[in-house]
Amino acid sequence: MTPPDTGTTAPPPDAGEGYDATPYLPRGGGLAAYRRAAAGCRGCPLFRDTTGTVFGAGSDRARLVLVGEQPGDQEDRQGEPFVGPAGRLLRKAMEEAGLDAGGAYFTNAVKHFKFTTAPRGKRRIHKAPSLRELSACRPWLDAELRLVAPDVTVALGATAAKQLLGSSFRVTKDRGALLPMPPARDGEPPVPGGLVLATLHPSAILRSDERDTAYAGLVSDLRVAAQALD
Repeated sequence: MTPPDTGTTAPPPDAGEGYDATPYLPRGGGLAAYRRAAAGCRGCPLFRDTTGTVFGAGSDRARLVLVGEQPGDQEDRQGEPFVGPAGRLLRKAMEEAGLDAGGAYFTNAVKHFKFTTAPRGKRRIHKAPSLRELSACRPWLDAELRLVAPDVTVALGATAAKQLLGSSFRVTKDRGALLPMPPARDGEPPVPGGLVLATLHPSAILRSDERDTAYAGLVSDLRVAAQALD
């Protein structure tokens, strides 16, 4: 049997100036091939100031995928998603909700850390990705969802929810509801069917003045996902 072609198409001459990751995607292969290809992505200018691409991690047969906004400072330094304080809070909530973090797949809507530097210091402060940056990185997320084909995808926070469910979706209004995965965008390969549930991002809970209440809401929403998997 002929092995899959895991090469990429030639990057555009203005690599890093445009906003489209498509030229950097491999032409075949599994998650490992996509992870290798993503390490060289120059599909938007965000790659320039970061340590490197933070691709998804976890089981390639996961029934549950959790999608955040973008890697944070610790994720950028370690090259893995959800390894900082927000990730630890998320895993704690998953355990309370009856979800196995070891069997899940974790990723982000944007694969590079966007930040601004704090005045009078070197601390890097999270900055929300723009619509152009989200659109540029969308092919990687679509590919991950096609390859893993989860039964349930959890969108953590407003950015991930809008990336998966459309710009009109409001987490504050419709969080915790199981919704069908939207159809593919025009000209794009279909994303496997399944359910999507939006909830709070754990980093928002860490910043909340009502942390206990917000955390309880996250656990409650994750229990809905656990029941759907059961």
